[in-house]
Amino acid sequence: MMSSVSPPAPSLPSGGGSFFRGYTKLCKGLAVILLLVHLLVQLFPSAVNYLALIPARTIPFAWNLITAGYVEQTIPGVIISIIGLLLFGKLLEPLWGTKELSKFVFIVNFSTSMCVFVTAIAVYYVTQQESYLYTPLSGFYGVLSGLLVGIKQLMPEMELNLFVLKIKGKWIPSLIALISVVVSFFMKDLVSYLPVILFGIYMSWIYLRYFQKRLETGLKGDPSEEFSFSSFFPAILRPVLDPIATIFHRLLCGRSDRADRGQTLETSSLPGSDSTEANRRRERGQRALEQRLAEKLAAVKSTESTSLDASDKV
Repeated sequence: MMSSVSPPAPSLPSGGGSFFRGYTKLCKGLAVILLLVHLLVQLFPSAVNYLALIPARTIPFAWNLITAGYVEQTIPGVIISIIGLLLFGKLLEPLWGTKELSKFVFIVNFSTSMCVFVTAIAVYYVTQQESYLYTPLSGFYGVLSGLLVGIKQLMPEMELNLFVLKIKGKWIPSLIALISVVVSFFMKDLVSYLPVILFGIYMSWIYLRYFQKRLETGLKGDPSEEFSFSSFFPAILRPVLDPIATIFHRLLCGRSDRADRGQTLETSSLPGSDSTEANRRRERGQRALEQRLAEKLAAVKSTESTSLDASDKV
C-alpha cells in the first residue's frame, strides 16, 4: 500500500450480531482455547504450576514453552487476548492463509517463551533473586504483539482508532512497546508482561523479515526498507541504528543472503524486485481491507433497508 491516500480507518461493527461475523475458524478455535484454559486455572489454581512458564521447572516441564502463551490468569487479560486475536486475525488470515497464520502463532509463541526463559535464567544468575526462577510467566500478549507486527508489514498506512487517537499501523508495535516500558516503571505487577511483549515484537519481526516464505517469488523474508529494524524507531535514531542492525544482519544471515541472492538472479533479472514484491503485499492488504469495509457497508445498508420496510408495513 504505497498510495498517498490512506484507506478508511476500520471500526467495530455497529450491530451487535455483526460483531461476531467474519471471524475464521482458526481464530475462533484459539479464542475458545484461551477461554477454556483461563477457566481451568480459575477452577484449579494449581494448574498454573504445570501450564505457565516457571523457569526453575521448565527443564522437566518443557511443554510450558508452548502452553504458557495460552494461559491468561486474569479476566481482563483473557478478554483483551480474545478480542485482539479475533480482530487482528480477521485482518491477517485472508492475506496469509490459515496454514501460515497457525504457523506464525506457533513460532512466535514458542520463540517468545524460549527468550523469556533464557532471560529469566540470566537475570537470576546476575541478581541471585529466586523470584526470577519461580514466578509463573504466561500470557498471549507475545502473539498479539506479533500480529501487530504483521499489520505493520502488510498495512503500514492503515489508520486504527485508539480511543481519541488515529495511529497508522506501522507505528502500533512501537507504541505498544513504549507504553509497556513506561507502565512497567509505575506498576510493578505488570513487569512480568514486559519481556513477553518485547520478545513477541522482536521474534515476529525476525520471522517475517528473514524466514516467512513468499509465495510470489519462492524466496524468504521481507527485505524492504519499510520493514527494517530501524523502521520501528523515530527517523532521528535511524542513522545510529542502521549500522548496528547491518552488522547483526551480516553475522546472522550472511549465508542465507548469498543463497537468496543467487536464487534471485536465477528467477528474476529486474532490479528492485524485493521492493516491488513488498509493494504487492501492501496492495493486497489494501484491497482486502477495502473489500471488508465494502461488505460491512453493504450489510449495514441491508439492515437499514429491512428496518425501513418493517416500519412502513407497521
